[in-house]
Amino acid sequence: MMKLVLLGLVVLAVGGCVCVVWADRGGPRWTRVVAAATLCLGRLVRSSAKNNRRSGGSSGGD
Repeated sequence: MMKLVLLGLVVLAVGGCVCVVWADRGGPRWTRVVAAATLCLGRLVRSSAKNNRRSGGSSGGD
């Protein structure tokens, strides 16, 4: 089950990247919407990781 979830996340990430490239080259409107959502989510993940490093916390544990 966990492998299916991971596979789904990878497919969504690759699809988002494809939409970013396609929208940059003048794709249809829906690709621009998906590309904007992908870029926004990427910024949120990056800022979250940056804040986590600053606070010195670790999200993973044994």
